[in-house]
Amino acid sequence: MTKRKYPHVQTDLYKGYVAVPEIIRKSSGIVINGKRFKAFLFTTDIALIMNNDADGIMAVYPFTPHPAIIKAITDVSTIPVMAGIAGGKTQGIRSANMALFAESHGCRAVVINSPTPVDTIEKINEMIDIPIILTVVSEYSDIETKIKAGVDIINISGAGETSKIVRKYREKYPDLPIIATGGPTNESIMETIEAGANAITYTPPSNGELFSRKMMDYRELEKERFNE
Repeated sequence: MTKRKYPHVQTDLYKGYVAVPEIIRKSSGIVINGKRFKAFLFTTDIALIMNNDADGIMAVYPFTPHPAIIKAITDVSTIPVMAGIAGGKTQGIRSANMALFAESHGCRAVVINSPTPVDTIEKINEMIDIPIILTVVSEYSDIETKIKAGVDIINISGAGETSKIVRKYREKYPDLPIIATGGPTNESIMETIEAGANAITYTPPSNGELFSRKMMDYRELEKERFNE
């Protein structure tokens, strides 16, 4: 079959958005309550959240989850948010309440970190009706009991070992939805997809890096104007 073309509409003020690598679109995607997700942007930066072409936001961060952060992100995001709500220190009823708060603010799923205990997952699962995503950081992680407790999707973040970890869990759980970090290159992203990942998280350039590029463009423009 001939690949169908589709129209693109681009307005002047939105040309500088963060584009996820096109190769991510080769993944199968994960359908969550009727919407397919292939590319997740891994960020909590409000400016980046408002200017990207990803399918969803993976809003997790290395601090205690807080309702104000969830509210700030969901207030500005035009795409679905997967919100971090539990982990090593934030557990129990607080995490369950955070999960309900995330759902009430329109989050499409909640994300829990690897150390989250089984009893906390059970409390979260009783509280909400959106999927629970478990971040997996090692091939030695015991996910069986956590899946039984209510985990719906795993999100593999294993640095250079990610594709290896994906392959292991894909072989063990053929039908389990798997999100994974794709790495910095098209080759590493494709390797992760071929290992069995259904969707990819992409870490965008920082606000500072993007601003640096824009400043270089501005300097060149000033130089051209000076030489005219």
